[in-house]
Amino acid sequence: MFHLNVLIVDDEPNIRKTLTVFMESRGHQVKAVSCSRDALAEAELQVFDLAFVDVRLGSENGLDLVPSLLAANPWIKIVVITAYASIDTAVEAMKRGAADYIPKPFTPDQLQLVTERLSAVCRMEQRIVSLQEDLDRNNPEQNLTSRYPSMQRAIALARQASDSDAVILLRGASGTGKNLFARSMHNWSRRSDKPFTLISCPSLRDDLLERELFGFAKGSFPGALKDNPGKVSLCEGGTLFLDEIGVLPLSIQPKLLRFIQDREYERLGEQQTRKADVRIIAATNSDLETGVKEGRFREDLFYRLNGLQIELPPLAGRPDDIEQLAGSMLKFFASQNHKNIDGICDNAMLALKTYLWPGNIRELRNVIERAVILCKTGLVSEEHLPANIFIKTQPVRLGDPLSLDVIEETHIRRILASSKSLQEAADLLGIDQATLWRKRKQFKI
Repeated sequence: MFHLNVLIVDDEPNIRKTLTVFMESRGHQVKAVSCSRDALAEAELQVFDLAFVDVRLGSENGLDLVPSLLAANPWIKIVVITAYASIDTAVEAMKRGAADYIPKPFTPDQLQLVTERLSAVCRMEQRIVSLQEDLDRNNPEQNLTSRYPSMQRAIALARQASDSDAVILLRGASGTGKNLFARSMHNWSRRSDKPFTLISCPSLRDDLLERELFGFAKGSFPGALKDNPGKVSLCEGGTLFLDEIGVLPLSIQPKLLRFIQDREYERLGEQQTRKADVRIIAATNSDLETGVKEGRFREDLFYRLNGLQIELPPLAGRPDDIEQLAGSMLKFFASQNHKNIDGICDNAMLALKTYLWPGNIRELRNVIERAVILCKTGLVSEEHLPANIFIKTQPVRLGDPLSLDVIEETHIRRILASSKSLQEAADLLGIDQATLWRKRKQFKI
């Protein structure tokens, strides 16, 4: 069932009680008020999916409330209710932005019908937004499957934790699939019908990042020509994914900590405290522990994020998974480029499986896209792969004519792929986590 957040605005206590009982009995959350002032106050505090508004609210005209509610909650669906039904009133309600109109006295069947219809519209709009984000990212489909214990553990933990409201921290090198994990956890959760929103922390300046996250009021800074609700508000009931949180500016960290703990925040330029029901998933490829020691990352925020962490292994540590990943990417890019390509030849696949993949899945994606563009036959071959793929493709063995750097990088990659955590990998390598972090940065693991 698609659960709605419902606002009821009626000056008659019996109507408020009747609508509240009806909605709550069907699993919806309800807030009932008697006047426009209280309705707008509630709309400022939380996001509503559906509102029932009486035309006569004492001495007030309920139709005047419709545009104000829409300004506060752009996605809200408003049903106008009245004991003084007329065609003119219905037309005026629709002109002002109402989604439907029902006369009093109404029956349970009428309420059920209008609720189901508008619930379907809400669900469809949110799915369209989610699908549009998928198309914008232009990524091939990737299934979360693996033959390797380290990746299988990560997938199993993600599935187990997906339906909780716990904050999740995804850790792993750049390109290991943290974005895919976050989206999959959202899709597996009870929040899957609500929005999934991504914010890339390195992509915006400090001030822009705060505005994007929490929103701002009209006139709060030069160029703020209208209110912006912010991603937190637009993500109500869903999942907010904070990518590369290790570079989150110190000025924003206490505000994020407060939101994670209390679900409270203020828009820039406002004093009004707002609440939002949003699940947080964060991701990083940096060593947050070192960031804490160096004063770049708040210790309290680190411990709040680190309650449940999932470590994603590098692609080089699971070569047999490359065949499945490359196959799905090949189908995607072949379709996108209107080509009929049957597969990848054995020698080219061997090169892909033995390459070290410093850029992980993201690099594999780029290599397959390039191969599809260059391929003029029904099979991707070695000539369609970049030259660097054929460097260091043979298994590394002690005594091989290789530099110490190559042997060290290969060994660290294999240890990371088979370890449950960075601490376990560091212990096996006989180094501390800070040294391991520097080695990962050096070798781009």
